[in-house]
Amino acid sequence: MKRYLYLLSIPVLALTFMACMQAKSGASKMQNVATPPQEKLSLTDTSLKKVVKSNAEWKKVLTADQYYILREKGTERPFNNALYDNHKKGHYFCVACKLPLFSSETKFESGTGWPSFYDVLNKNRVEEVVDKSLGMVRGEIVCARCEGHLGHLFDDGPSPTGLRYCMNSGAMLFQESK
Repeated sequence: MKRYLYLLSIPVLALTFMACMQAKSGASKMQNVATPPQEKLSLTDTSLKKVVKSNAEWKKVLTADQYYILREKGTERPFNNALYDNHKKGHYFCVACKLPLFSSETKFESGTGWPSFYDVLNKNRVEEVVDKSLGMVRGEIVCARCEGHLGHLFDDGPSPTGLRYCMNSGAMLFQESK
């Protein structure tokens, strides 16, 4: 039995190592992505009309880290990002198009080092795309309005959904509830 557990742990360790290497290769230390004071975010801004911009236009409105995550499907380092340890009450928005995505009510401690949620505010605000990178098949989560890469979906979350939306802080803005 111990031999089988040992053999099963090898691929898990290899995949973890590859994910960490991917995060290190493209992302510098992530900057704090708290909502700037002048930023207007609204929970009623739920239009799903596509936001289409060229790479040059995205580079003008996003920081280098945000562009890397949202447009190049990058991943920030675990435990070294602005929102994984955020315990304030409020809402999380797509940093690119400001679509409301998650509530602090569905955020939970996954132990992964990234902000994790067991549900979205509304299922039509995100889309799941098959991601075959790093030698595995995962569900990539993108914003339904701007198609920016947000993170990945796993089926190891808590009740009631059993899902874990493992998101990048750099892809989101947080607005604290008053």
